[in-house]
Amino acid sequence: MPAINGTVNRYTLTPRGDVDGLILADGTEVHFPPHLSTQLVYAIKPGDAVTVRGLKALSIPLVAAVSITNDRSGQTVTDNGPGFGPGPKGPRQAGQPLTVQGRIQMALHGPRGDVNGVLIEDGTILRLPPPEAERFATQLAPGQAITAQGDAITTPMGRVVDVQAIGPSPTQLSFIQRPEPPGKKGPRP
Repeated sequence: MPAINGTVNRYTLTPRGDVDGLILADGTEVHFPPHLSTQLVYAIKPGDAVTVRGLKALSIPLVAAVSITNDRSGQTVTDNGPGFGPGPKGPRQAGQPLTVQGRIQMALHGPRGDVNGVLIEDGTILRLPPPEAERFATQLAPGQAITAQGDAITTPMGRVVDVQAIGPSPTQLSFIQRPEPPGKKGPRP
């Protein structure tokens, strides 16, 4: 696997508050499975120089990491597939209703390259389903003013908002459509 070197700027978070990757100082997103969240946080911190091995996307600065090594300590976290590693502990943390406003610093992507959120300038991560990110693509461009409402989780690794409504200002919000859970096809006749 090719090696990418960089310095960790920040963690990325899932809507439930688990670490699912890193953003390097050059803006490269590094994806890592959330079941390795605890191991990653203990081995790698913002400011650390790292070597990432994984698959690099062709059109965007995104790496689906297989391993991440802290260059100073030599600690390596490796993805050996689901079920290997401690995984997130306990029940999902309850989010607190929150409205946030700010300017978009960068779009965030899922492991397949689909936009699934943004990072705003105060460091808050806004997450929304990829089909909705596509629907609101013009509003999610870097530099745009954004207002979002949703359930926020604040952890020592950062703050994430599971977006329920989004728009350019508090008076121009549109609700986010959530995909139906698998197996739910509506009422039976």
